[in-house]
Order: sequence, then C-alpha cells, then structure tokens
Amino acid sequence: MEDQILRLLAERGPQTGAGLREVLGDDGFAQWKACRRSDEVAIRTVGRRYLRLDQKVEGYARLSPSILREFLTYTVVGLSNDPAALESRAEALAARIAEISAAKLKLARRIITEIGARVSGHETASDDEGTPGLDEERYCVLVAGDIVYGMGHDAPRPERSTGRMVRGSDLDLVVIMHDEAPEGLAKQLDDAIYQQKYRYLINPSIREEIDYTIKPLARLKEQAEFDTFKHMVPCKILDEALLLYGSEVLYNAAKDLLNRGRVRERLAEMEQAAAKGRDLAEKHLLGRREESLGGEDLYLFHTSEESEEFE
Repeated sequence: MEDQILRLLAERGPQTGAGLREVLGDDGFAQWKACRRSDEVAIRTVGRRYLRLDQKVEGYARLSPSILREFLTYTVVGLSNDPAALESRAEALAARIAEISAAKLKLARRIITEIGARVSGHETASDDEGTPGLDEERYCVLVAGDIVYGMGHDAPRPERSTGRMVRGSDLDLVVIMHDEAPEGLAKQLDDAIYQQKYRYLINPSIREEIDYTIKPLARLKEQAEFDTFKHMVPCKILDEALLLYGSEVLYNAAKDLLNRGRVRERLAEMEQAAAKGRDLAEKHLLGRREESLGGEDLYLFHTSEESEEFE
C-alpha cells in the first residue's frame, strides 16, 4: 500500500484522503495506516476536533470528526521532500472548508429568516381579536453541528430517514420557545420548517438536509440537570449553538442554563477525556498487523452511523 501511495503522490502531487481512496480503492484503514507510518509521506490535517457524545463509548465522550472522516475529508498527504506543495494544497483545502461552512450558515439563516417572516405575517393576519400579533421575540432559532466549528463539508452521504444522497454536513437547528408562547406557535414553526426540510431534501440542485427540534425553555431547564445521556446531548448542542434568528434575550437565558451544575466545565472535561481516548485509539489501530477491521476496532475508526456513508 505504501508503494502505491508514493507512486500516486509522485504522479499527481498532494492528495486528500478521499483522493487516495478514489484511485486506490475503498480500504481507507490501510491507506490511513500506511500514510501515518511512512517516513516518506507527510500529513497535514486542517480544521479542528470537537466533542461528540456517543452512548456506545465509555464515558460517552468521543471526538468528531471520526478518524476516517478526518482522513478522507480534512487531511492532505504529500511527499515529505516537497513540503511547499503539501502546504499549498492544505491551505486550499482549509479555504474550501471555510467557504462551505459559511455558505451553509448563510443558507440556514436565509431559510429561518424566511420562515420567521412568514409565520409572523400569518400570525398577525389571523389575529381576529385585534390584539398584537405574535413575533420572533417569543422564540429563537439556533444552529449547531459541523458548521459552527467551521468544519462544514460537502462530501455526499445518505440522509438517515430516506437514504437520499445529500451534500455533506446537515443544518442542525434548535428552536427554543418562550414558556408563555401562544398556543399554536410551535406547530406553525414545525409545519413551516418541515416544508422547507422536504423541499431542500428532494430538490436535486440543493440536496441539503435540515435536522431540527422545537422545545420550550422549561424543557431545557430539565435537560440542564445533565444527569442522563439524553440530557447531556442537548446540553452539548446548546453549548456549541449560535443564534440565527429571534430573541437574543431567550437565547441568553438558554445559554445561562449551562451554568447550572458546572455543565460547561463538565463538557470541557469530557472533551479532554475524548482527546485522550482518541490518542489511545490511534496508537492501537496503528499497532494492528491486520489490514482489515472488525468489531470494536471498526468502531474506533468510524462510527456505526457512518458505515453506509463510507461504503
């Protein structure tokens, strides 16, 4: 495998992990290991790693991207004797990832701004009593996931529920409702976002996945107890999330909930544990003699959710 990689790099210059895989076949593990162990191959990884909560991992903490995703999408390999070419290719990859992240963030903001204007207009128009119409101060919309870390990608992957191929990172939206928001507002937002989700999923020229949840602030207060895995996940998402639209006051109130019980500190501790676990996993995998993976070793390399994606 190492000889094949060296020949390819000599012929074509620095490549992403996905570029190697496209030419040399689907054995990403053998390619990753050969690059990591070769003195003649230099590696540059762009972007960052961040916490992901996974119920299958002891302590729930692992890092994202997975080892395989990081290699395929965020890593450039080149010949050790040509560092200039490697750095140039890595800079181009970093710029591309930043461009994708910015474009997806812009799209998310446009989608939710259009939805907010339509919902507010509908609420005002349907107000038969003559009382003030509902407005965006009754809720806020947050965005989380890859793009808030500047790690958006456009590698094709299957959408979970339908299997339709989508363009890379999804748009993770969290809608937080004021506890005293008028009855019906949550359903209006749900209907409007779902319509956009379907539209953007089936349109062959767009193929973006929108994943969203709608919850009252009171539900976040329960989850801020951080006492079960199902409570930890939304706390982690809230911690990373950015405000897209709506009430900044409500957004700040939601963020303040993470000060309960040292939630932010506990998430930081989990990220540190995940980093140590990643180092151990990589050392273990690099020490394997076998060229194929299975069982727990396969899960160290990438998550089960990514299995179909990397087939």
